[in-house]
Amino acid sequence: MSKRLKMGTENIKHKVRSQYSEMEIVYRPYFDPEFDTLIERIHPPRVSIDNVTCRDCTLVKVDSANKHGILLEMVQVLTDLDLVISKSYISSDGGWFMDGWCSSPHPFFCSYTYFFHVTDQLGNKITDESLILYIEQAICATRRGSEEVRTSLGREVRPPHVSKERTALEITGTDRPGLLSEISAVIAELECHVAAAVLWTHNTRLACIIYMEDDCKGGTVAGVNQVSHVQAQLENVLEAHHREGERRSVRVTAPEAGRTHTERRLHQLMASDRDYEECCSSSSGGGGRRRQDRYRDGIKVTIDYCKERGYSEVNVRCRDRPKLLFDTVCTLTDMQYVVFHAAISSKGPIAIQEYFIRHMDGCTLDSESERRRVTQCLTSAIERRVSHGLRMDICTDNRLGLLSDITRAFRENGLSITMAEIGTHGEKAVGSFYVTDASGQDVDRDVVEMVRREIGGTVTVVNESPGRPPQTTTRSIITSKSSNVVEGQSNVVEDRPRFSLGTLLWSQLERISGNFRTIKS
Repeated sequence: MSKRLKMGTENIKHKVRSQYSEMEIVYRPYFDPEFDTLIERIHPPRVSIDNVTCRDCTLVKVDSANKHGILLEMVQVLTDLDLVISKSYISSDGGWFMDGWCSSPHPFFCSYTYFFHVTDQLGNKITDESLILYIEQAICATRRGSEEVRTSLGREVRPPHVSKERTALEITGTDRPGLLSEISAVIAELECHVAAAVLWTHNTRLACIIYMEDDCKGGTVAGVNQVSHVQAQLENVLEAHHREGERRSVRVTAPEAGRTHTERRLHQLMASDRDYEECCSSSSGGGGRRRQDRYRDGIKVTIDYCKERGYSEVNVRCRDRPKLLFDTVCTLTDMQYVVFHAAISSKGPIAIQEYFIRHMDGCTLDSESERRRVTQCLTSAIERRVSHGLRMDICTDNRLGLLSDITRAFRENGLSITMAEIGTHGEKAVGSFYVTDASGQDVDRDVVEMVRREIGGTVTVVNESPGRPPQTTTRSIITSKSSNVVEGQSNVVEDRPRFSLGTLLWSQLERISGNFRTIKS
């Protein structure tokens, strides 16, 4: 009897628990998905482009709803157009501004206010009406989530190698000479065509993103078996030369509409690979590569607590260069810090950046370990894009195995690739490669000539001293097309930074487009 009663009691308890669980599900608070975009719809971005206020630059002002990541999106639009941001003032929470200006006391309904002082790469104002209209459209499109806005030259407002329609291959591992050559050779053997590729190296670590397509079918690399086979073959390449315990990863992602900006993704890959740890160990002990140490001494990052305002104040001082603002803002955003106020400027070749930040949970950087990590990550983010070695700009016919042929020529002549970017446009492929010898030293001129002849096509070799400020550049240029060689020496003093890699990729392809045409939206 007692046993039957006990079983009945257990059944009752079970039913009560089930009903209670169902009640939890039924009465769970409901959040309308439209609520997240409510403030943005009430207060959409307002963009004004002013060529009157400032004598030597265009002033871009943006007012927009307060939302994490919006600063990065604005900077991304401007830098992808290869515009130079010389100054910037930013305020977002409505409590105060750099000059003491105050606005709404209710932070939830406050907006970001941005001021960007921009010029083109030649130091001129932005006066082309179609380009001005495009900037306005692109900035607004980032908040709507649209990825379809295109420039007047017909490409998206992102580096030309970004593609939503192609399979992406992401690789991280230990940097060593010839690795990209081995990777691209495997891809060619699998009859996959490289549509675009970008590679960064930093502190003995490597990150690479390759966009590829099936050459036989003329489409994406599809199917679980094919993707798994590609990934397995590339994992074998990385494993062959890695010591036990060394970090490495190979990831193949299918085409997707919301694909992360390529350069932002490279920062994420390098950070997840913890290249900043190598940064600190090598800088204190001197074990890093010579080309890394040349630049590190010019970077200074300090973090203080702004007690009267309740922010952590991050100060960055380093040599100025293109896309520096993008790199630092990208790092802070991906570390889940919110930039409430900022002042960006430069004094000659030196860039000065001041950020007032909090973590997304509202906390400041209170612990020493957290401040150290932010300092390390910002330092590494600044160093990653610094070019090292001899730059070789290549324009040739697009074909299956092209990247494998180019990188094999480098490897067989004892050269190591420190940075690379290549993209295809129809029947043409354009790329830039930074190379050193295997020990990180400068490349011998005779070796350069042999490599140039093996690659063929049109090759421009630019000899730049590593770590030198971008304002002053001394270079030796060799331009070749097929077997014709023209050599010349020139000393060039530039008032503005040189063209970025994105410009180098497309300058030759788009030379025939003299002026901007009507914008396609």
